[in-house]
Amino acid sequence: MALKVKAVEKLLKFSNDPNDKGEYRYVLSPDLYTSLTQEKVIREAAQRSGVMEGVMKACWDAAGQVIKAWATEGHSVAIPGLGTMRFGLRSKAVDKVEDVKAGLISTRRIIFTPSVALKDELKNTAIQITCIDRNGKEVKRVTSGDSGDIEDPENTQPSSGGQIYDGANPGEGD
Repeated sequence: MALKVKAVEKLLKFSNDPNDKGEYRYVLSPDLYTSLTQEKVIREAAQRSGVMEGVMKACWDAAGQVIKAWATEGHSVAIPGLGTMRFGLRSKAVDKVEDVKAGLISTRRIIFTPSVALKDELKNTAIQITCIDRNGKEVKRVTSGDSGDIEDPENTQPSSGGQIYDGANPGEGD
């Protein structure tokens, strides 16, 4: 199995200058599959587990409600076989306690931290790139030979050694 990616040749402009004619560059983007419906996922899980589809749907719905309730209470919640999910936020920092207010919050976030097993699965999954020129013609296919590095949302330290504060407070078990 492999992740499929398209590299499409596109005209890019690097300034707002009307004289900028731009340059053609190959831009990578995921070749997205169709979204799987909840019903299809439940049906497949029921078949794999030997549990009746109605029972699986009830369990699925209950698990979703529990995850939502606990996450909105500030917990980091395990998602079986995948990792953990929690809510966080980005906010501005201020010098004085008098300046602390809800208006400092710029964004609410959903933070997913993949499990080691899921990271390993992704790292070991090949990536197939299909190159398409500006006329829509396929001109090349490439299969990855990269290191398989995985971006980690919990490791937000820049290479300069500073730390980015995103306002996310890990709960117990993080």
